[in-house]
Amino acid sequence: MNEDQKNNPEGKPSASYGENKKLINHDILKKIIIGLLVIVIIMLIFAIGVRLGEKKAGFSYRWAEEYHRNFAGPQEGFFGDWRSFPRGDFINSHGVFGQIIKIDGSTIIIKGDDDVEKIVIVKDDTVIQRLRDTLKINDLKVDDFVVVIGEPNDSGQIEAKFIRFLPPPPPEASLRSPSTFIF
Repeated sequence: MNEDQKNNPEGKPSASYGENKKLINHDILKKIIIGLLVIVIIMLIFAIGVRLGEKKAGFSYRWAEEYHRNFAGPQEGFFGDWRSFPRGDFINSHGVFGQIIKIDGSTIIIKGDDDVEKIVIVKDDTVIQRLRDTLKINDLKVDDFVVVIGEPNDSGQIEAKFIRFLPPPPPEASLRSPSTFIF
């Protein structure tokens, strides 16, 4: 007889055996709960991505539908029949980079780098900056280059949160002219 059999002649499981079994059950339960939490977090991240994608697609659709109102374009909208929507990326709905082509009160029209004109609404809480200086909407001028960060509205316009002045890009002709190259 070994030591355990002498101390427990009836062969009943010891108290430490029951504690080990409970500990193992708690470890398994913890792993299951953690696994479920990870799955829930992954599902939440996926749902957020789907929501952002829907918002971006909705902005592109509304922008196309409101084009004729915003820019006096064709009556049937920019794309006409929505089923013939072009393949490729959606229109950037949260900002624009480009040149100011018109200023009308608190509304700015910017020609983006993709040659798409976008309407930007400037509100009282919009921050406008040139380097470290904070400016007002009256300091904006036609032909200024800006970057706008904002949020799309239901009319296919961008409500600006932040506008930053940029230096004008160098003229392409001077960069490509043969006289600028040294042989």
